[in-house]
Amino acid sequence: MEILETLFNEFISFLGITRALELLEAGDYKAFRTYDGIVSLIAPIIPLLVILELILGLIYKNPQAKVYKVNFLIYIFNRFVGRFIAIAMVAFCIGLFQHLAPFQTSFTWYWFIYAYIVWEFGHFLYHYWGHKVRLFWCLHSTHHAPENMNLTVTYAHFFLEAPYADTIRTTVCILLGVHPELLFLIMFIDGTYGAFIHVGENLLKDGRLGFLHKIILTPSHHRVHHARNPLYMDTNFCNLLNIWDRVFGTYQDEDSTIKVEYGITRKMDSGNFLDVYFGEIVALFKDVYKAPGLKNKLLYMLMPPGWDHKGDHKTARLIRDRYLMSGEIKD
Repeated sequence: MEILETLFNEFISFLGITRALELLEAGDYKAFRTYDGIVSLIAPIIPLLVILELILGLIYKNPQAKVYKVNFLIYIFNRFVGRFIAIAMVAFCIGLFQHLAPFQTSFTWYWFIYAYIVWEFGHFLYHYWGHKVRLFWCLHSTHHAPENMNLTVTYAHFFLEAPYADTIRTTVCILLGVHPELLFLIMFIDGTYGAFIHVGENLLKDGRLGFLHKIILTPSHHRVHHARNPLYMDTNFCNLLNIWDRVFGTYQDEDSTIKVEYGITRKMDSGNFLDVYFGEIVALFKDVYKAPGLKNKLLYMLMPPGWDHKGDHKTARLIRDRYLMSGEIKD
């Protein structure tokens, strides 16, 4: 009975409805108008969609069992450690950098827009470096390993990625004057939407979201980001506002004639938790160990994945450039 109770409590915790149940039990319905109450209502949306997506996958006979299994193991593995390290890093960065900001924003709608654009810039930097610096790619590759797209992919992260990501995003925001209250609100909104854009075809066949596709980053954009097709590699790094992808030339629309192939280019077993979680770290260690000289060893850690000390580079940028130059893309 104790085991069943523990599993039930963990399931309730996963759904994120603990706080909402507490407010309902207390009969404090007015609390749902507060920030805490709103969060308690919104937080369960993604976990409930995960369950719906899983059920639809069984109905459509496209269960994606391998992805669900590995991502569930990753979720359990990361349940506590990564979250608390990330929270600690956010608090540390706020205390370290807030007094260095040239100005401070306030809690108004126009500063909210400013803060969100700044947040997206910080997110773009973290995400771009996660693909372009191999040491960071070792942390981020776990998120790209699944060979199907569904909402559980949002939980597939190496436990050190959230602390690294939040350190960069928080530092950028605080140095550019974003007030911590605004930062926390944006982190909640962006985290919720950032989970939603991983919705798979079982739940949302067309991820373009109609006219919104021209305004914000949609699940279609993010499916492109998770693809290993040459045209799609290392594109669409933003999360909600794709302004910085357009500024820096990393924006890419989904081509209806090209089927998205999810996953990473390294040969791997996407159903093996250890390979998904530690595979890129092991591969980097082997390259560093074999590399001649300290300079080459450092370059393997700092250059993009696919860099080779002999000059036989197979980076995403080179692969994509060759594809575009070949004229294979259709008008």
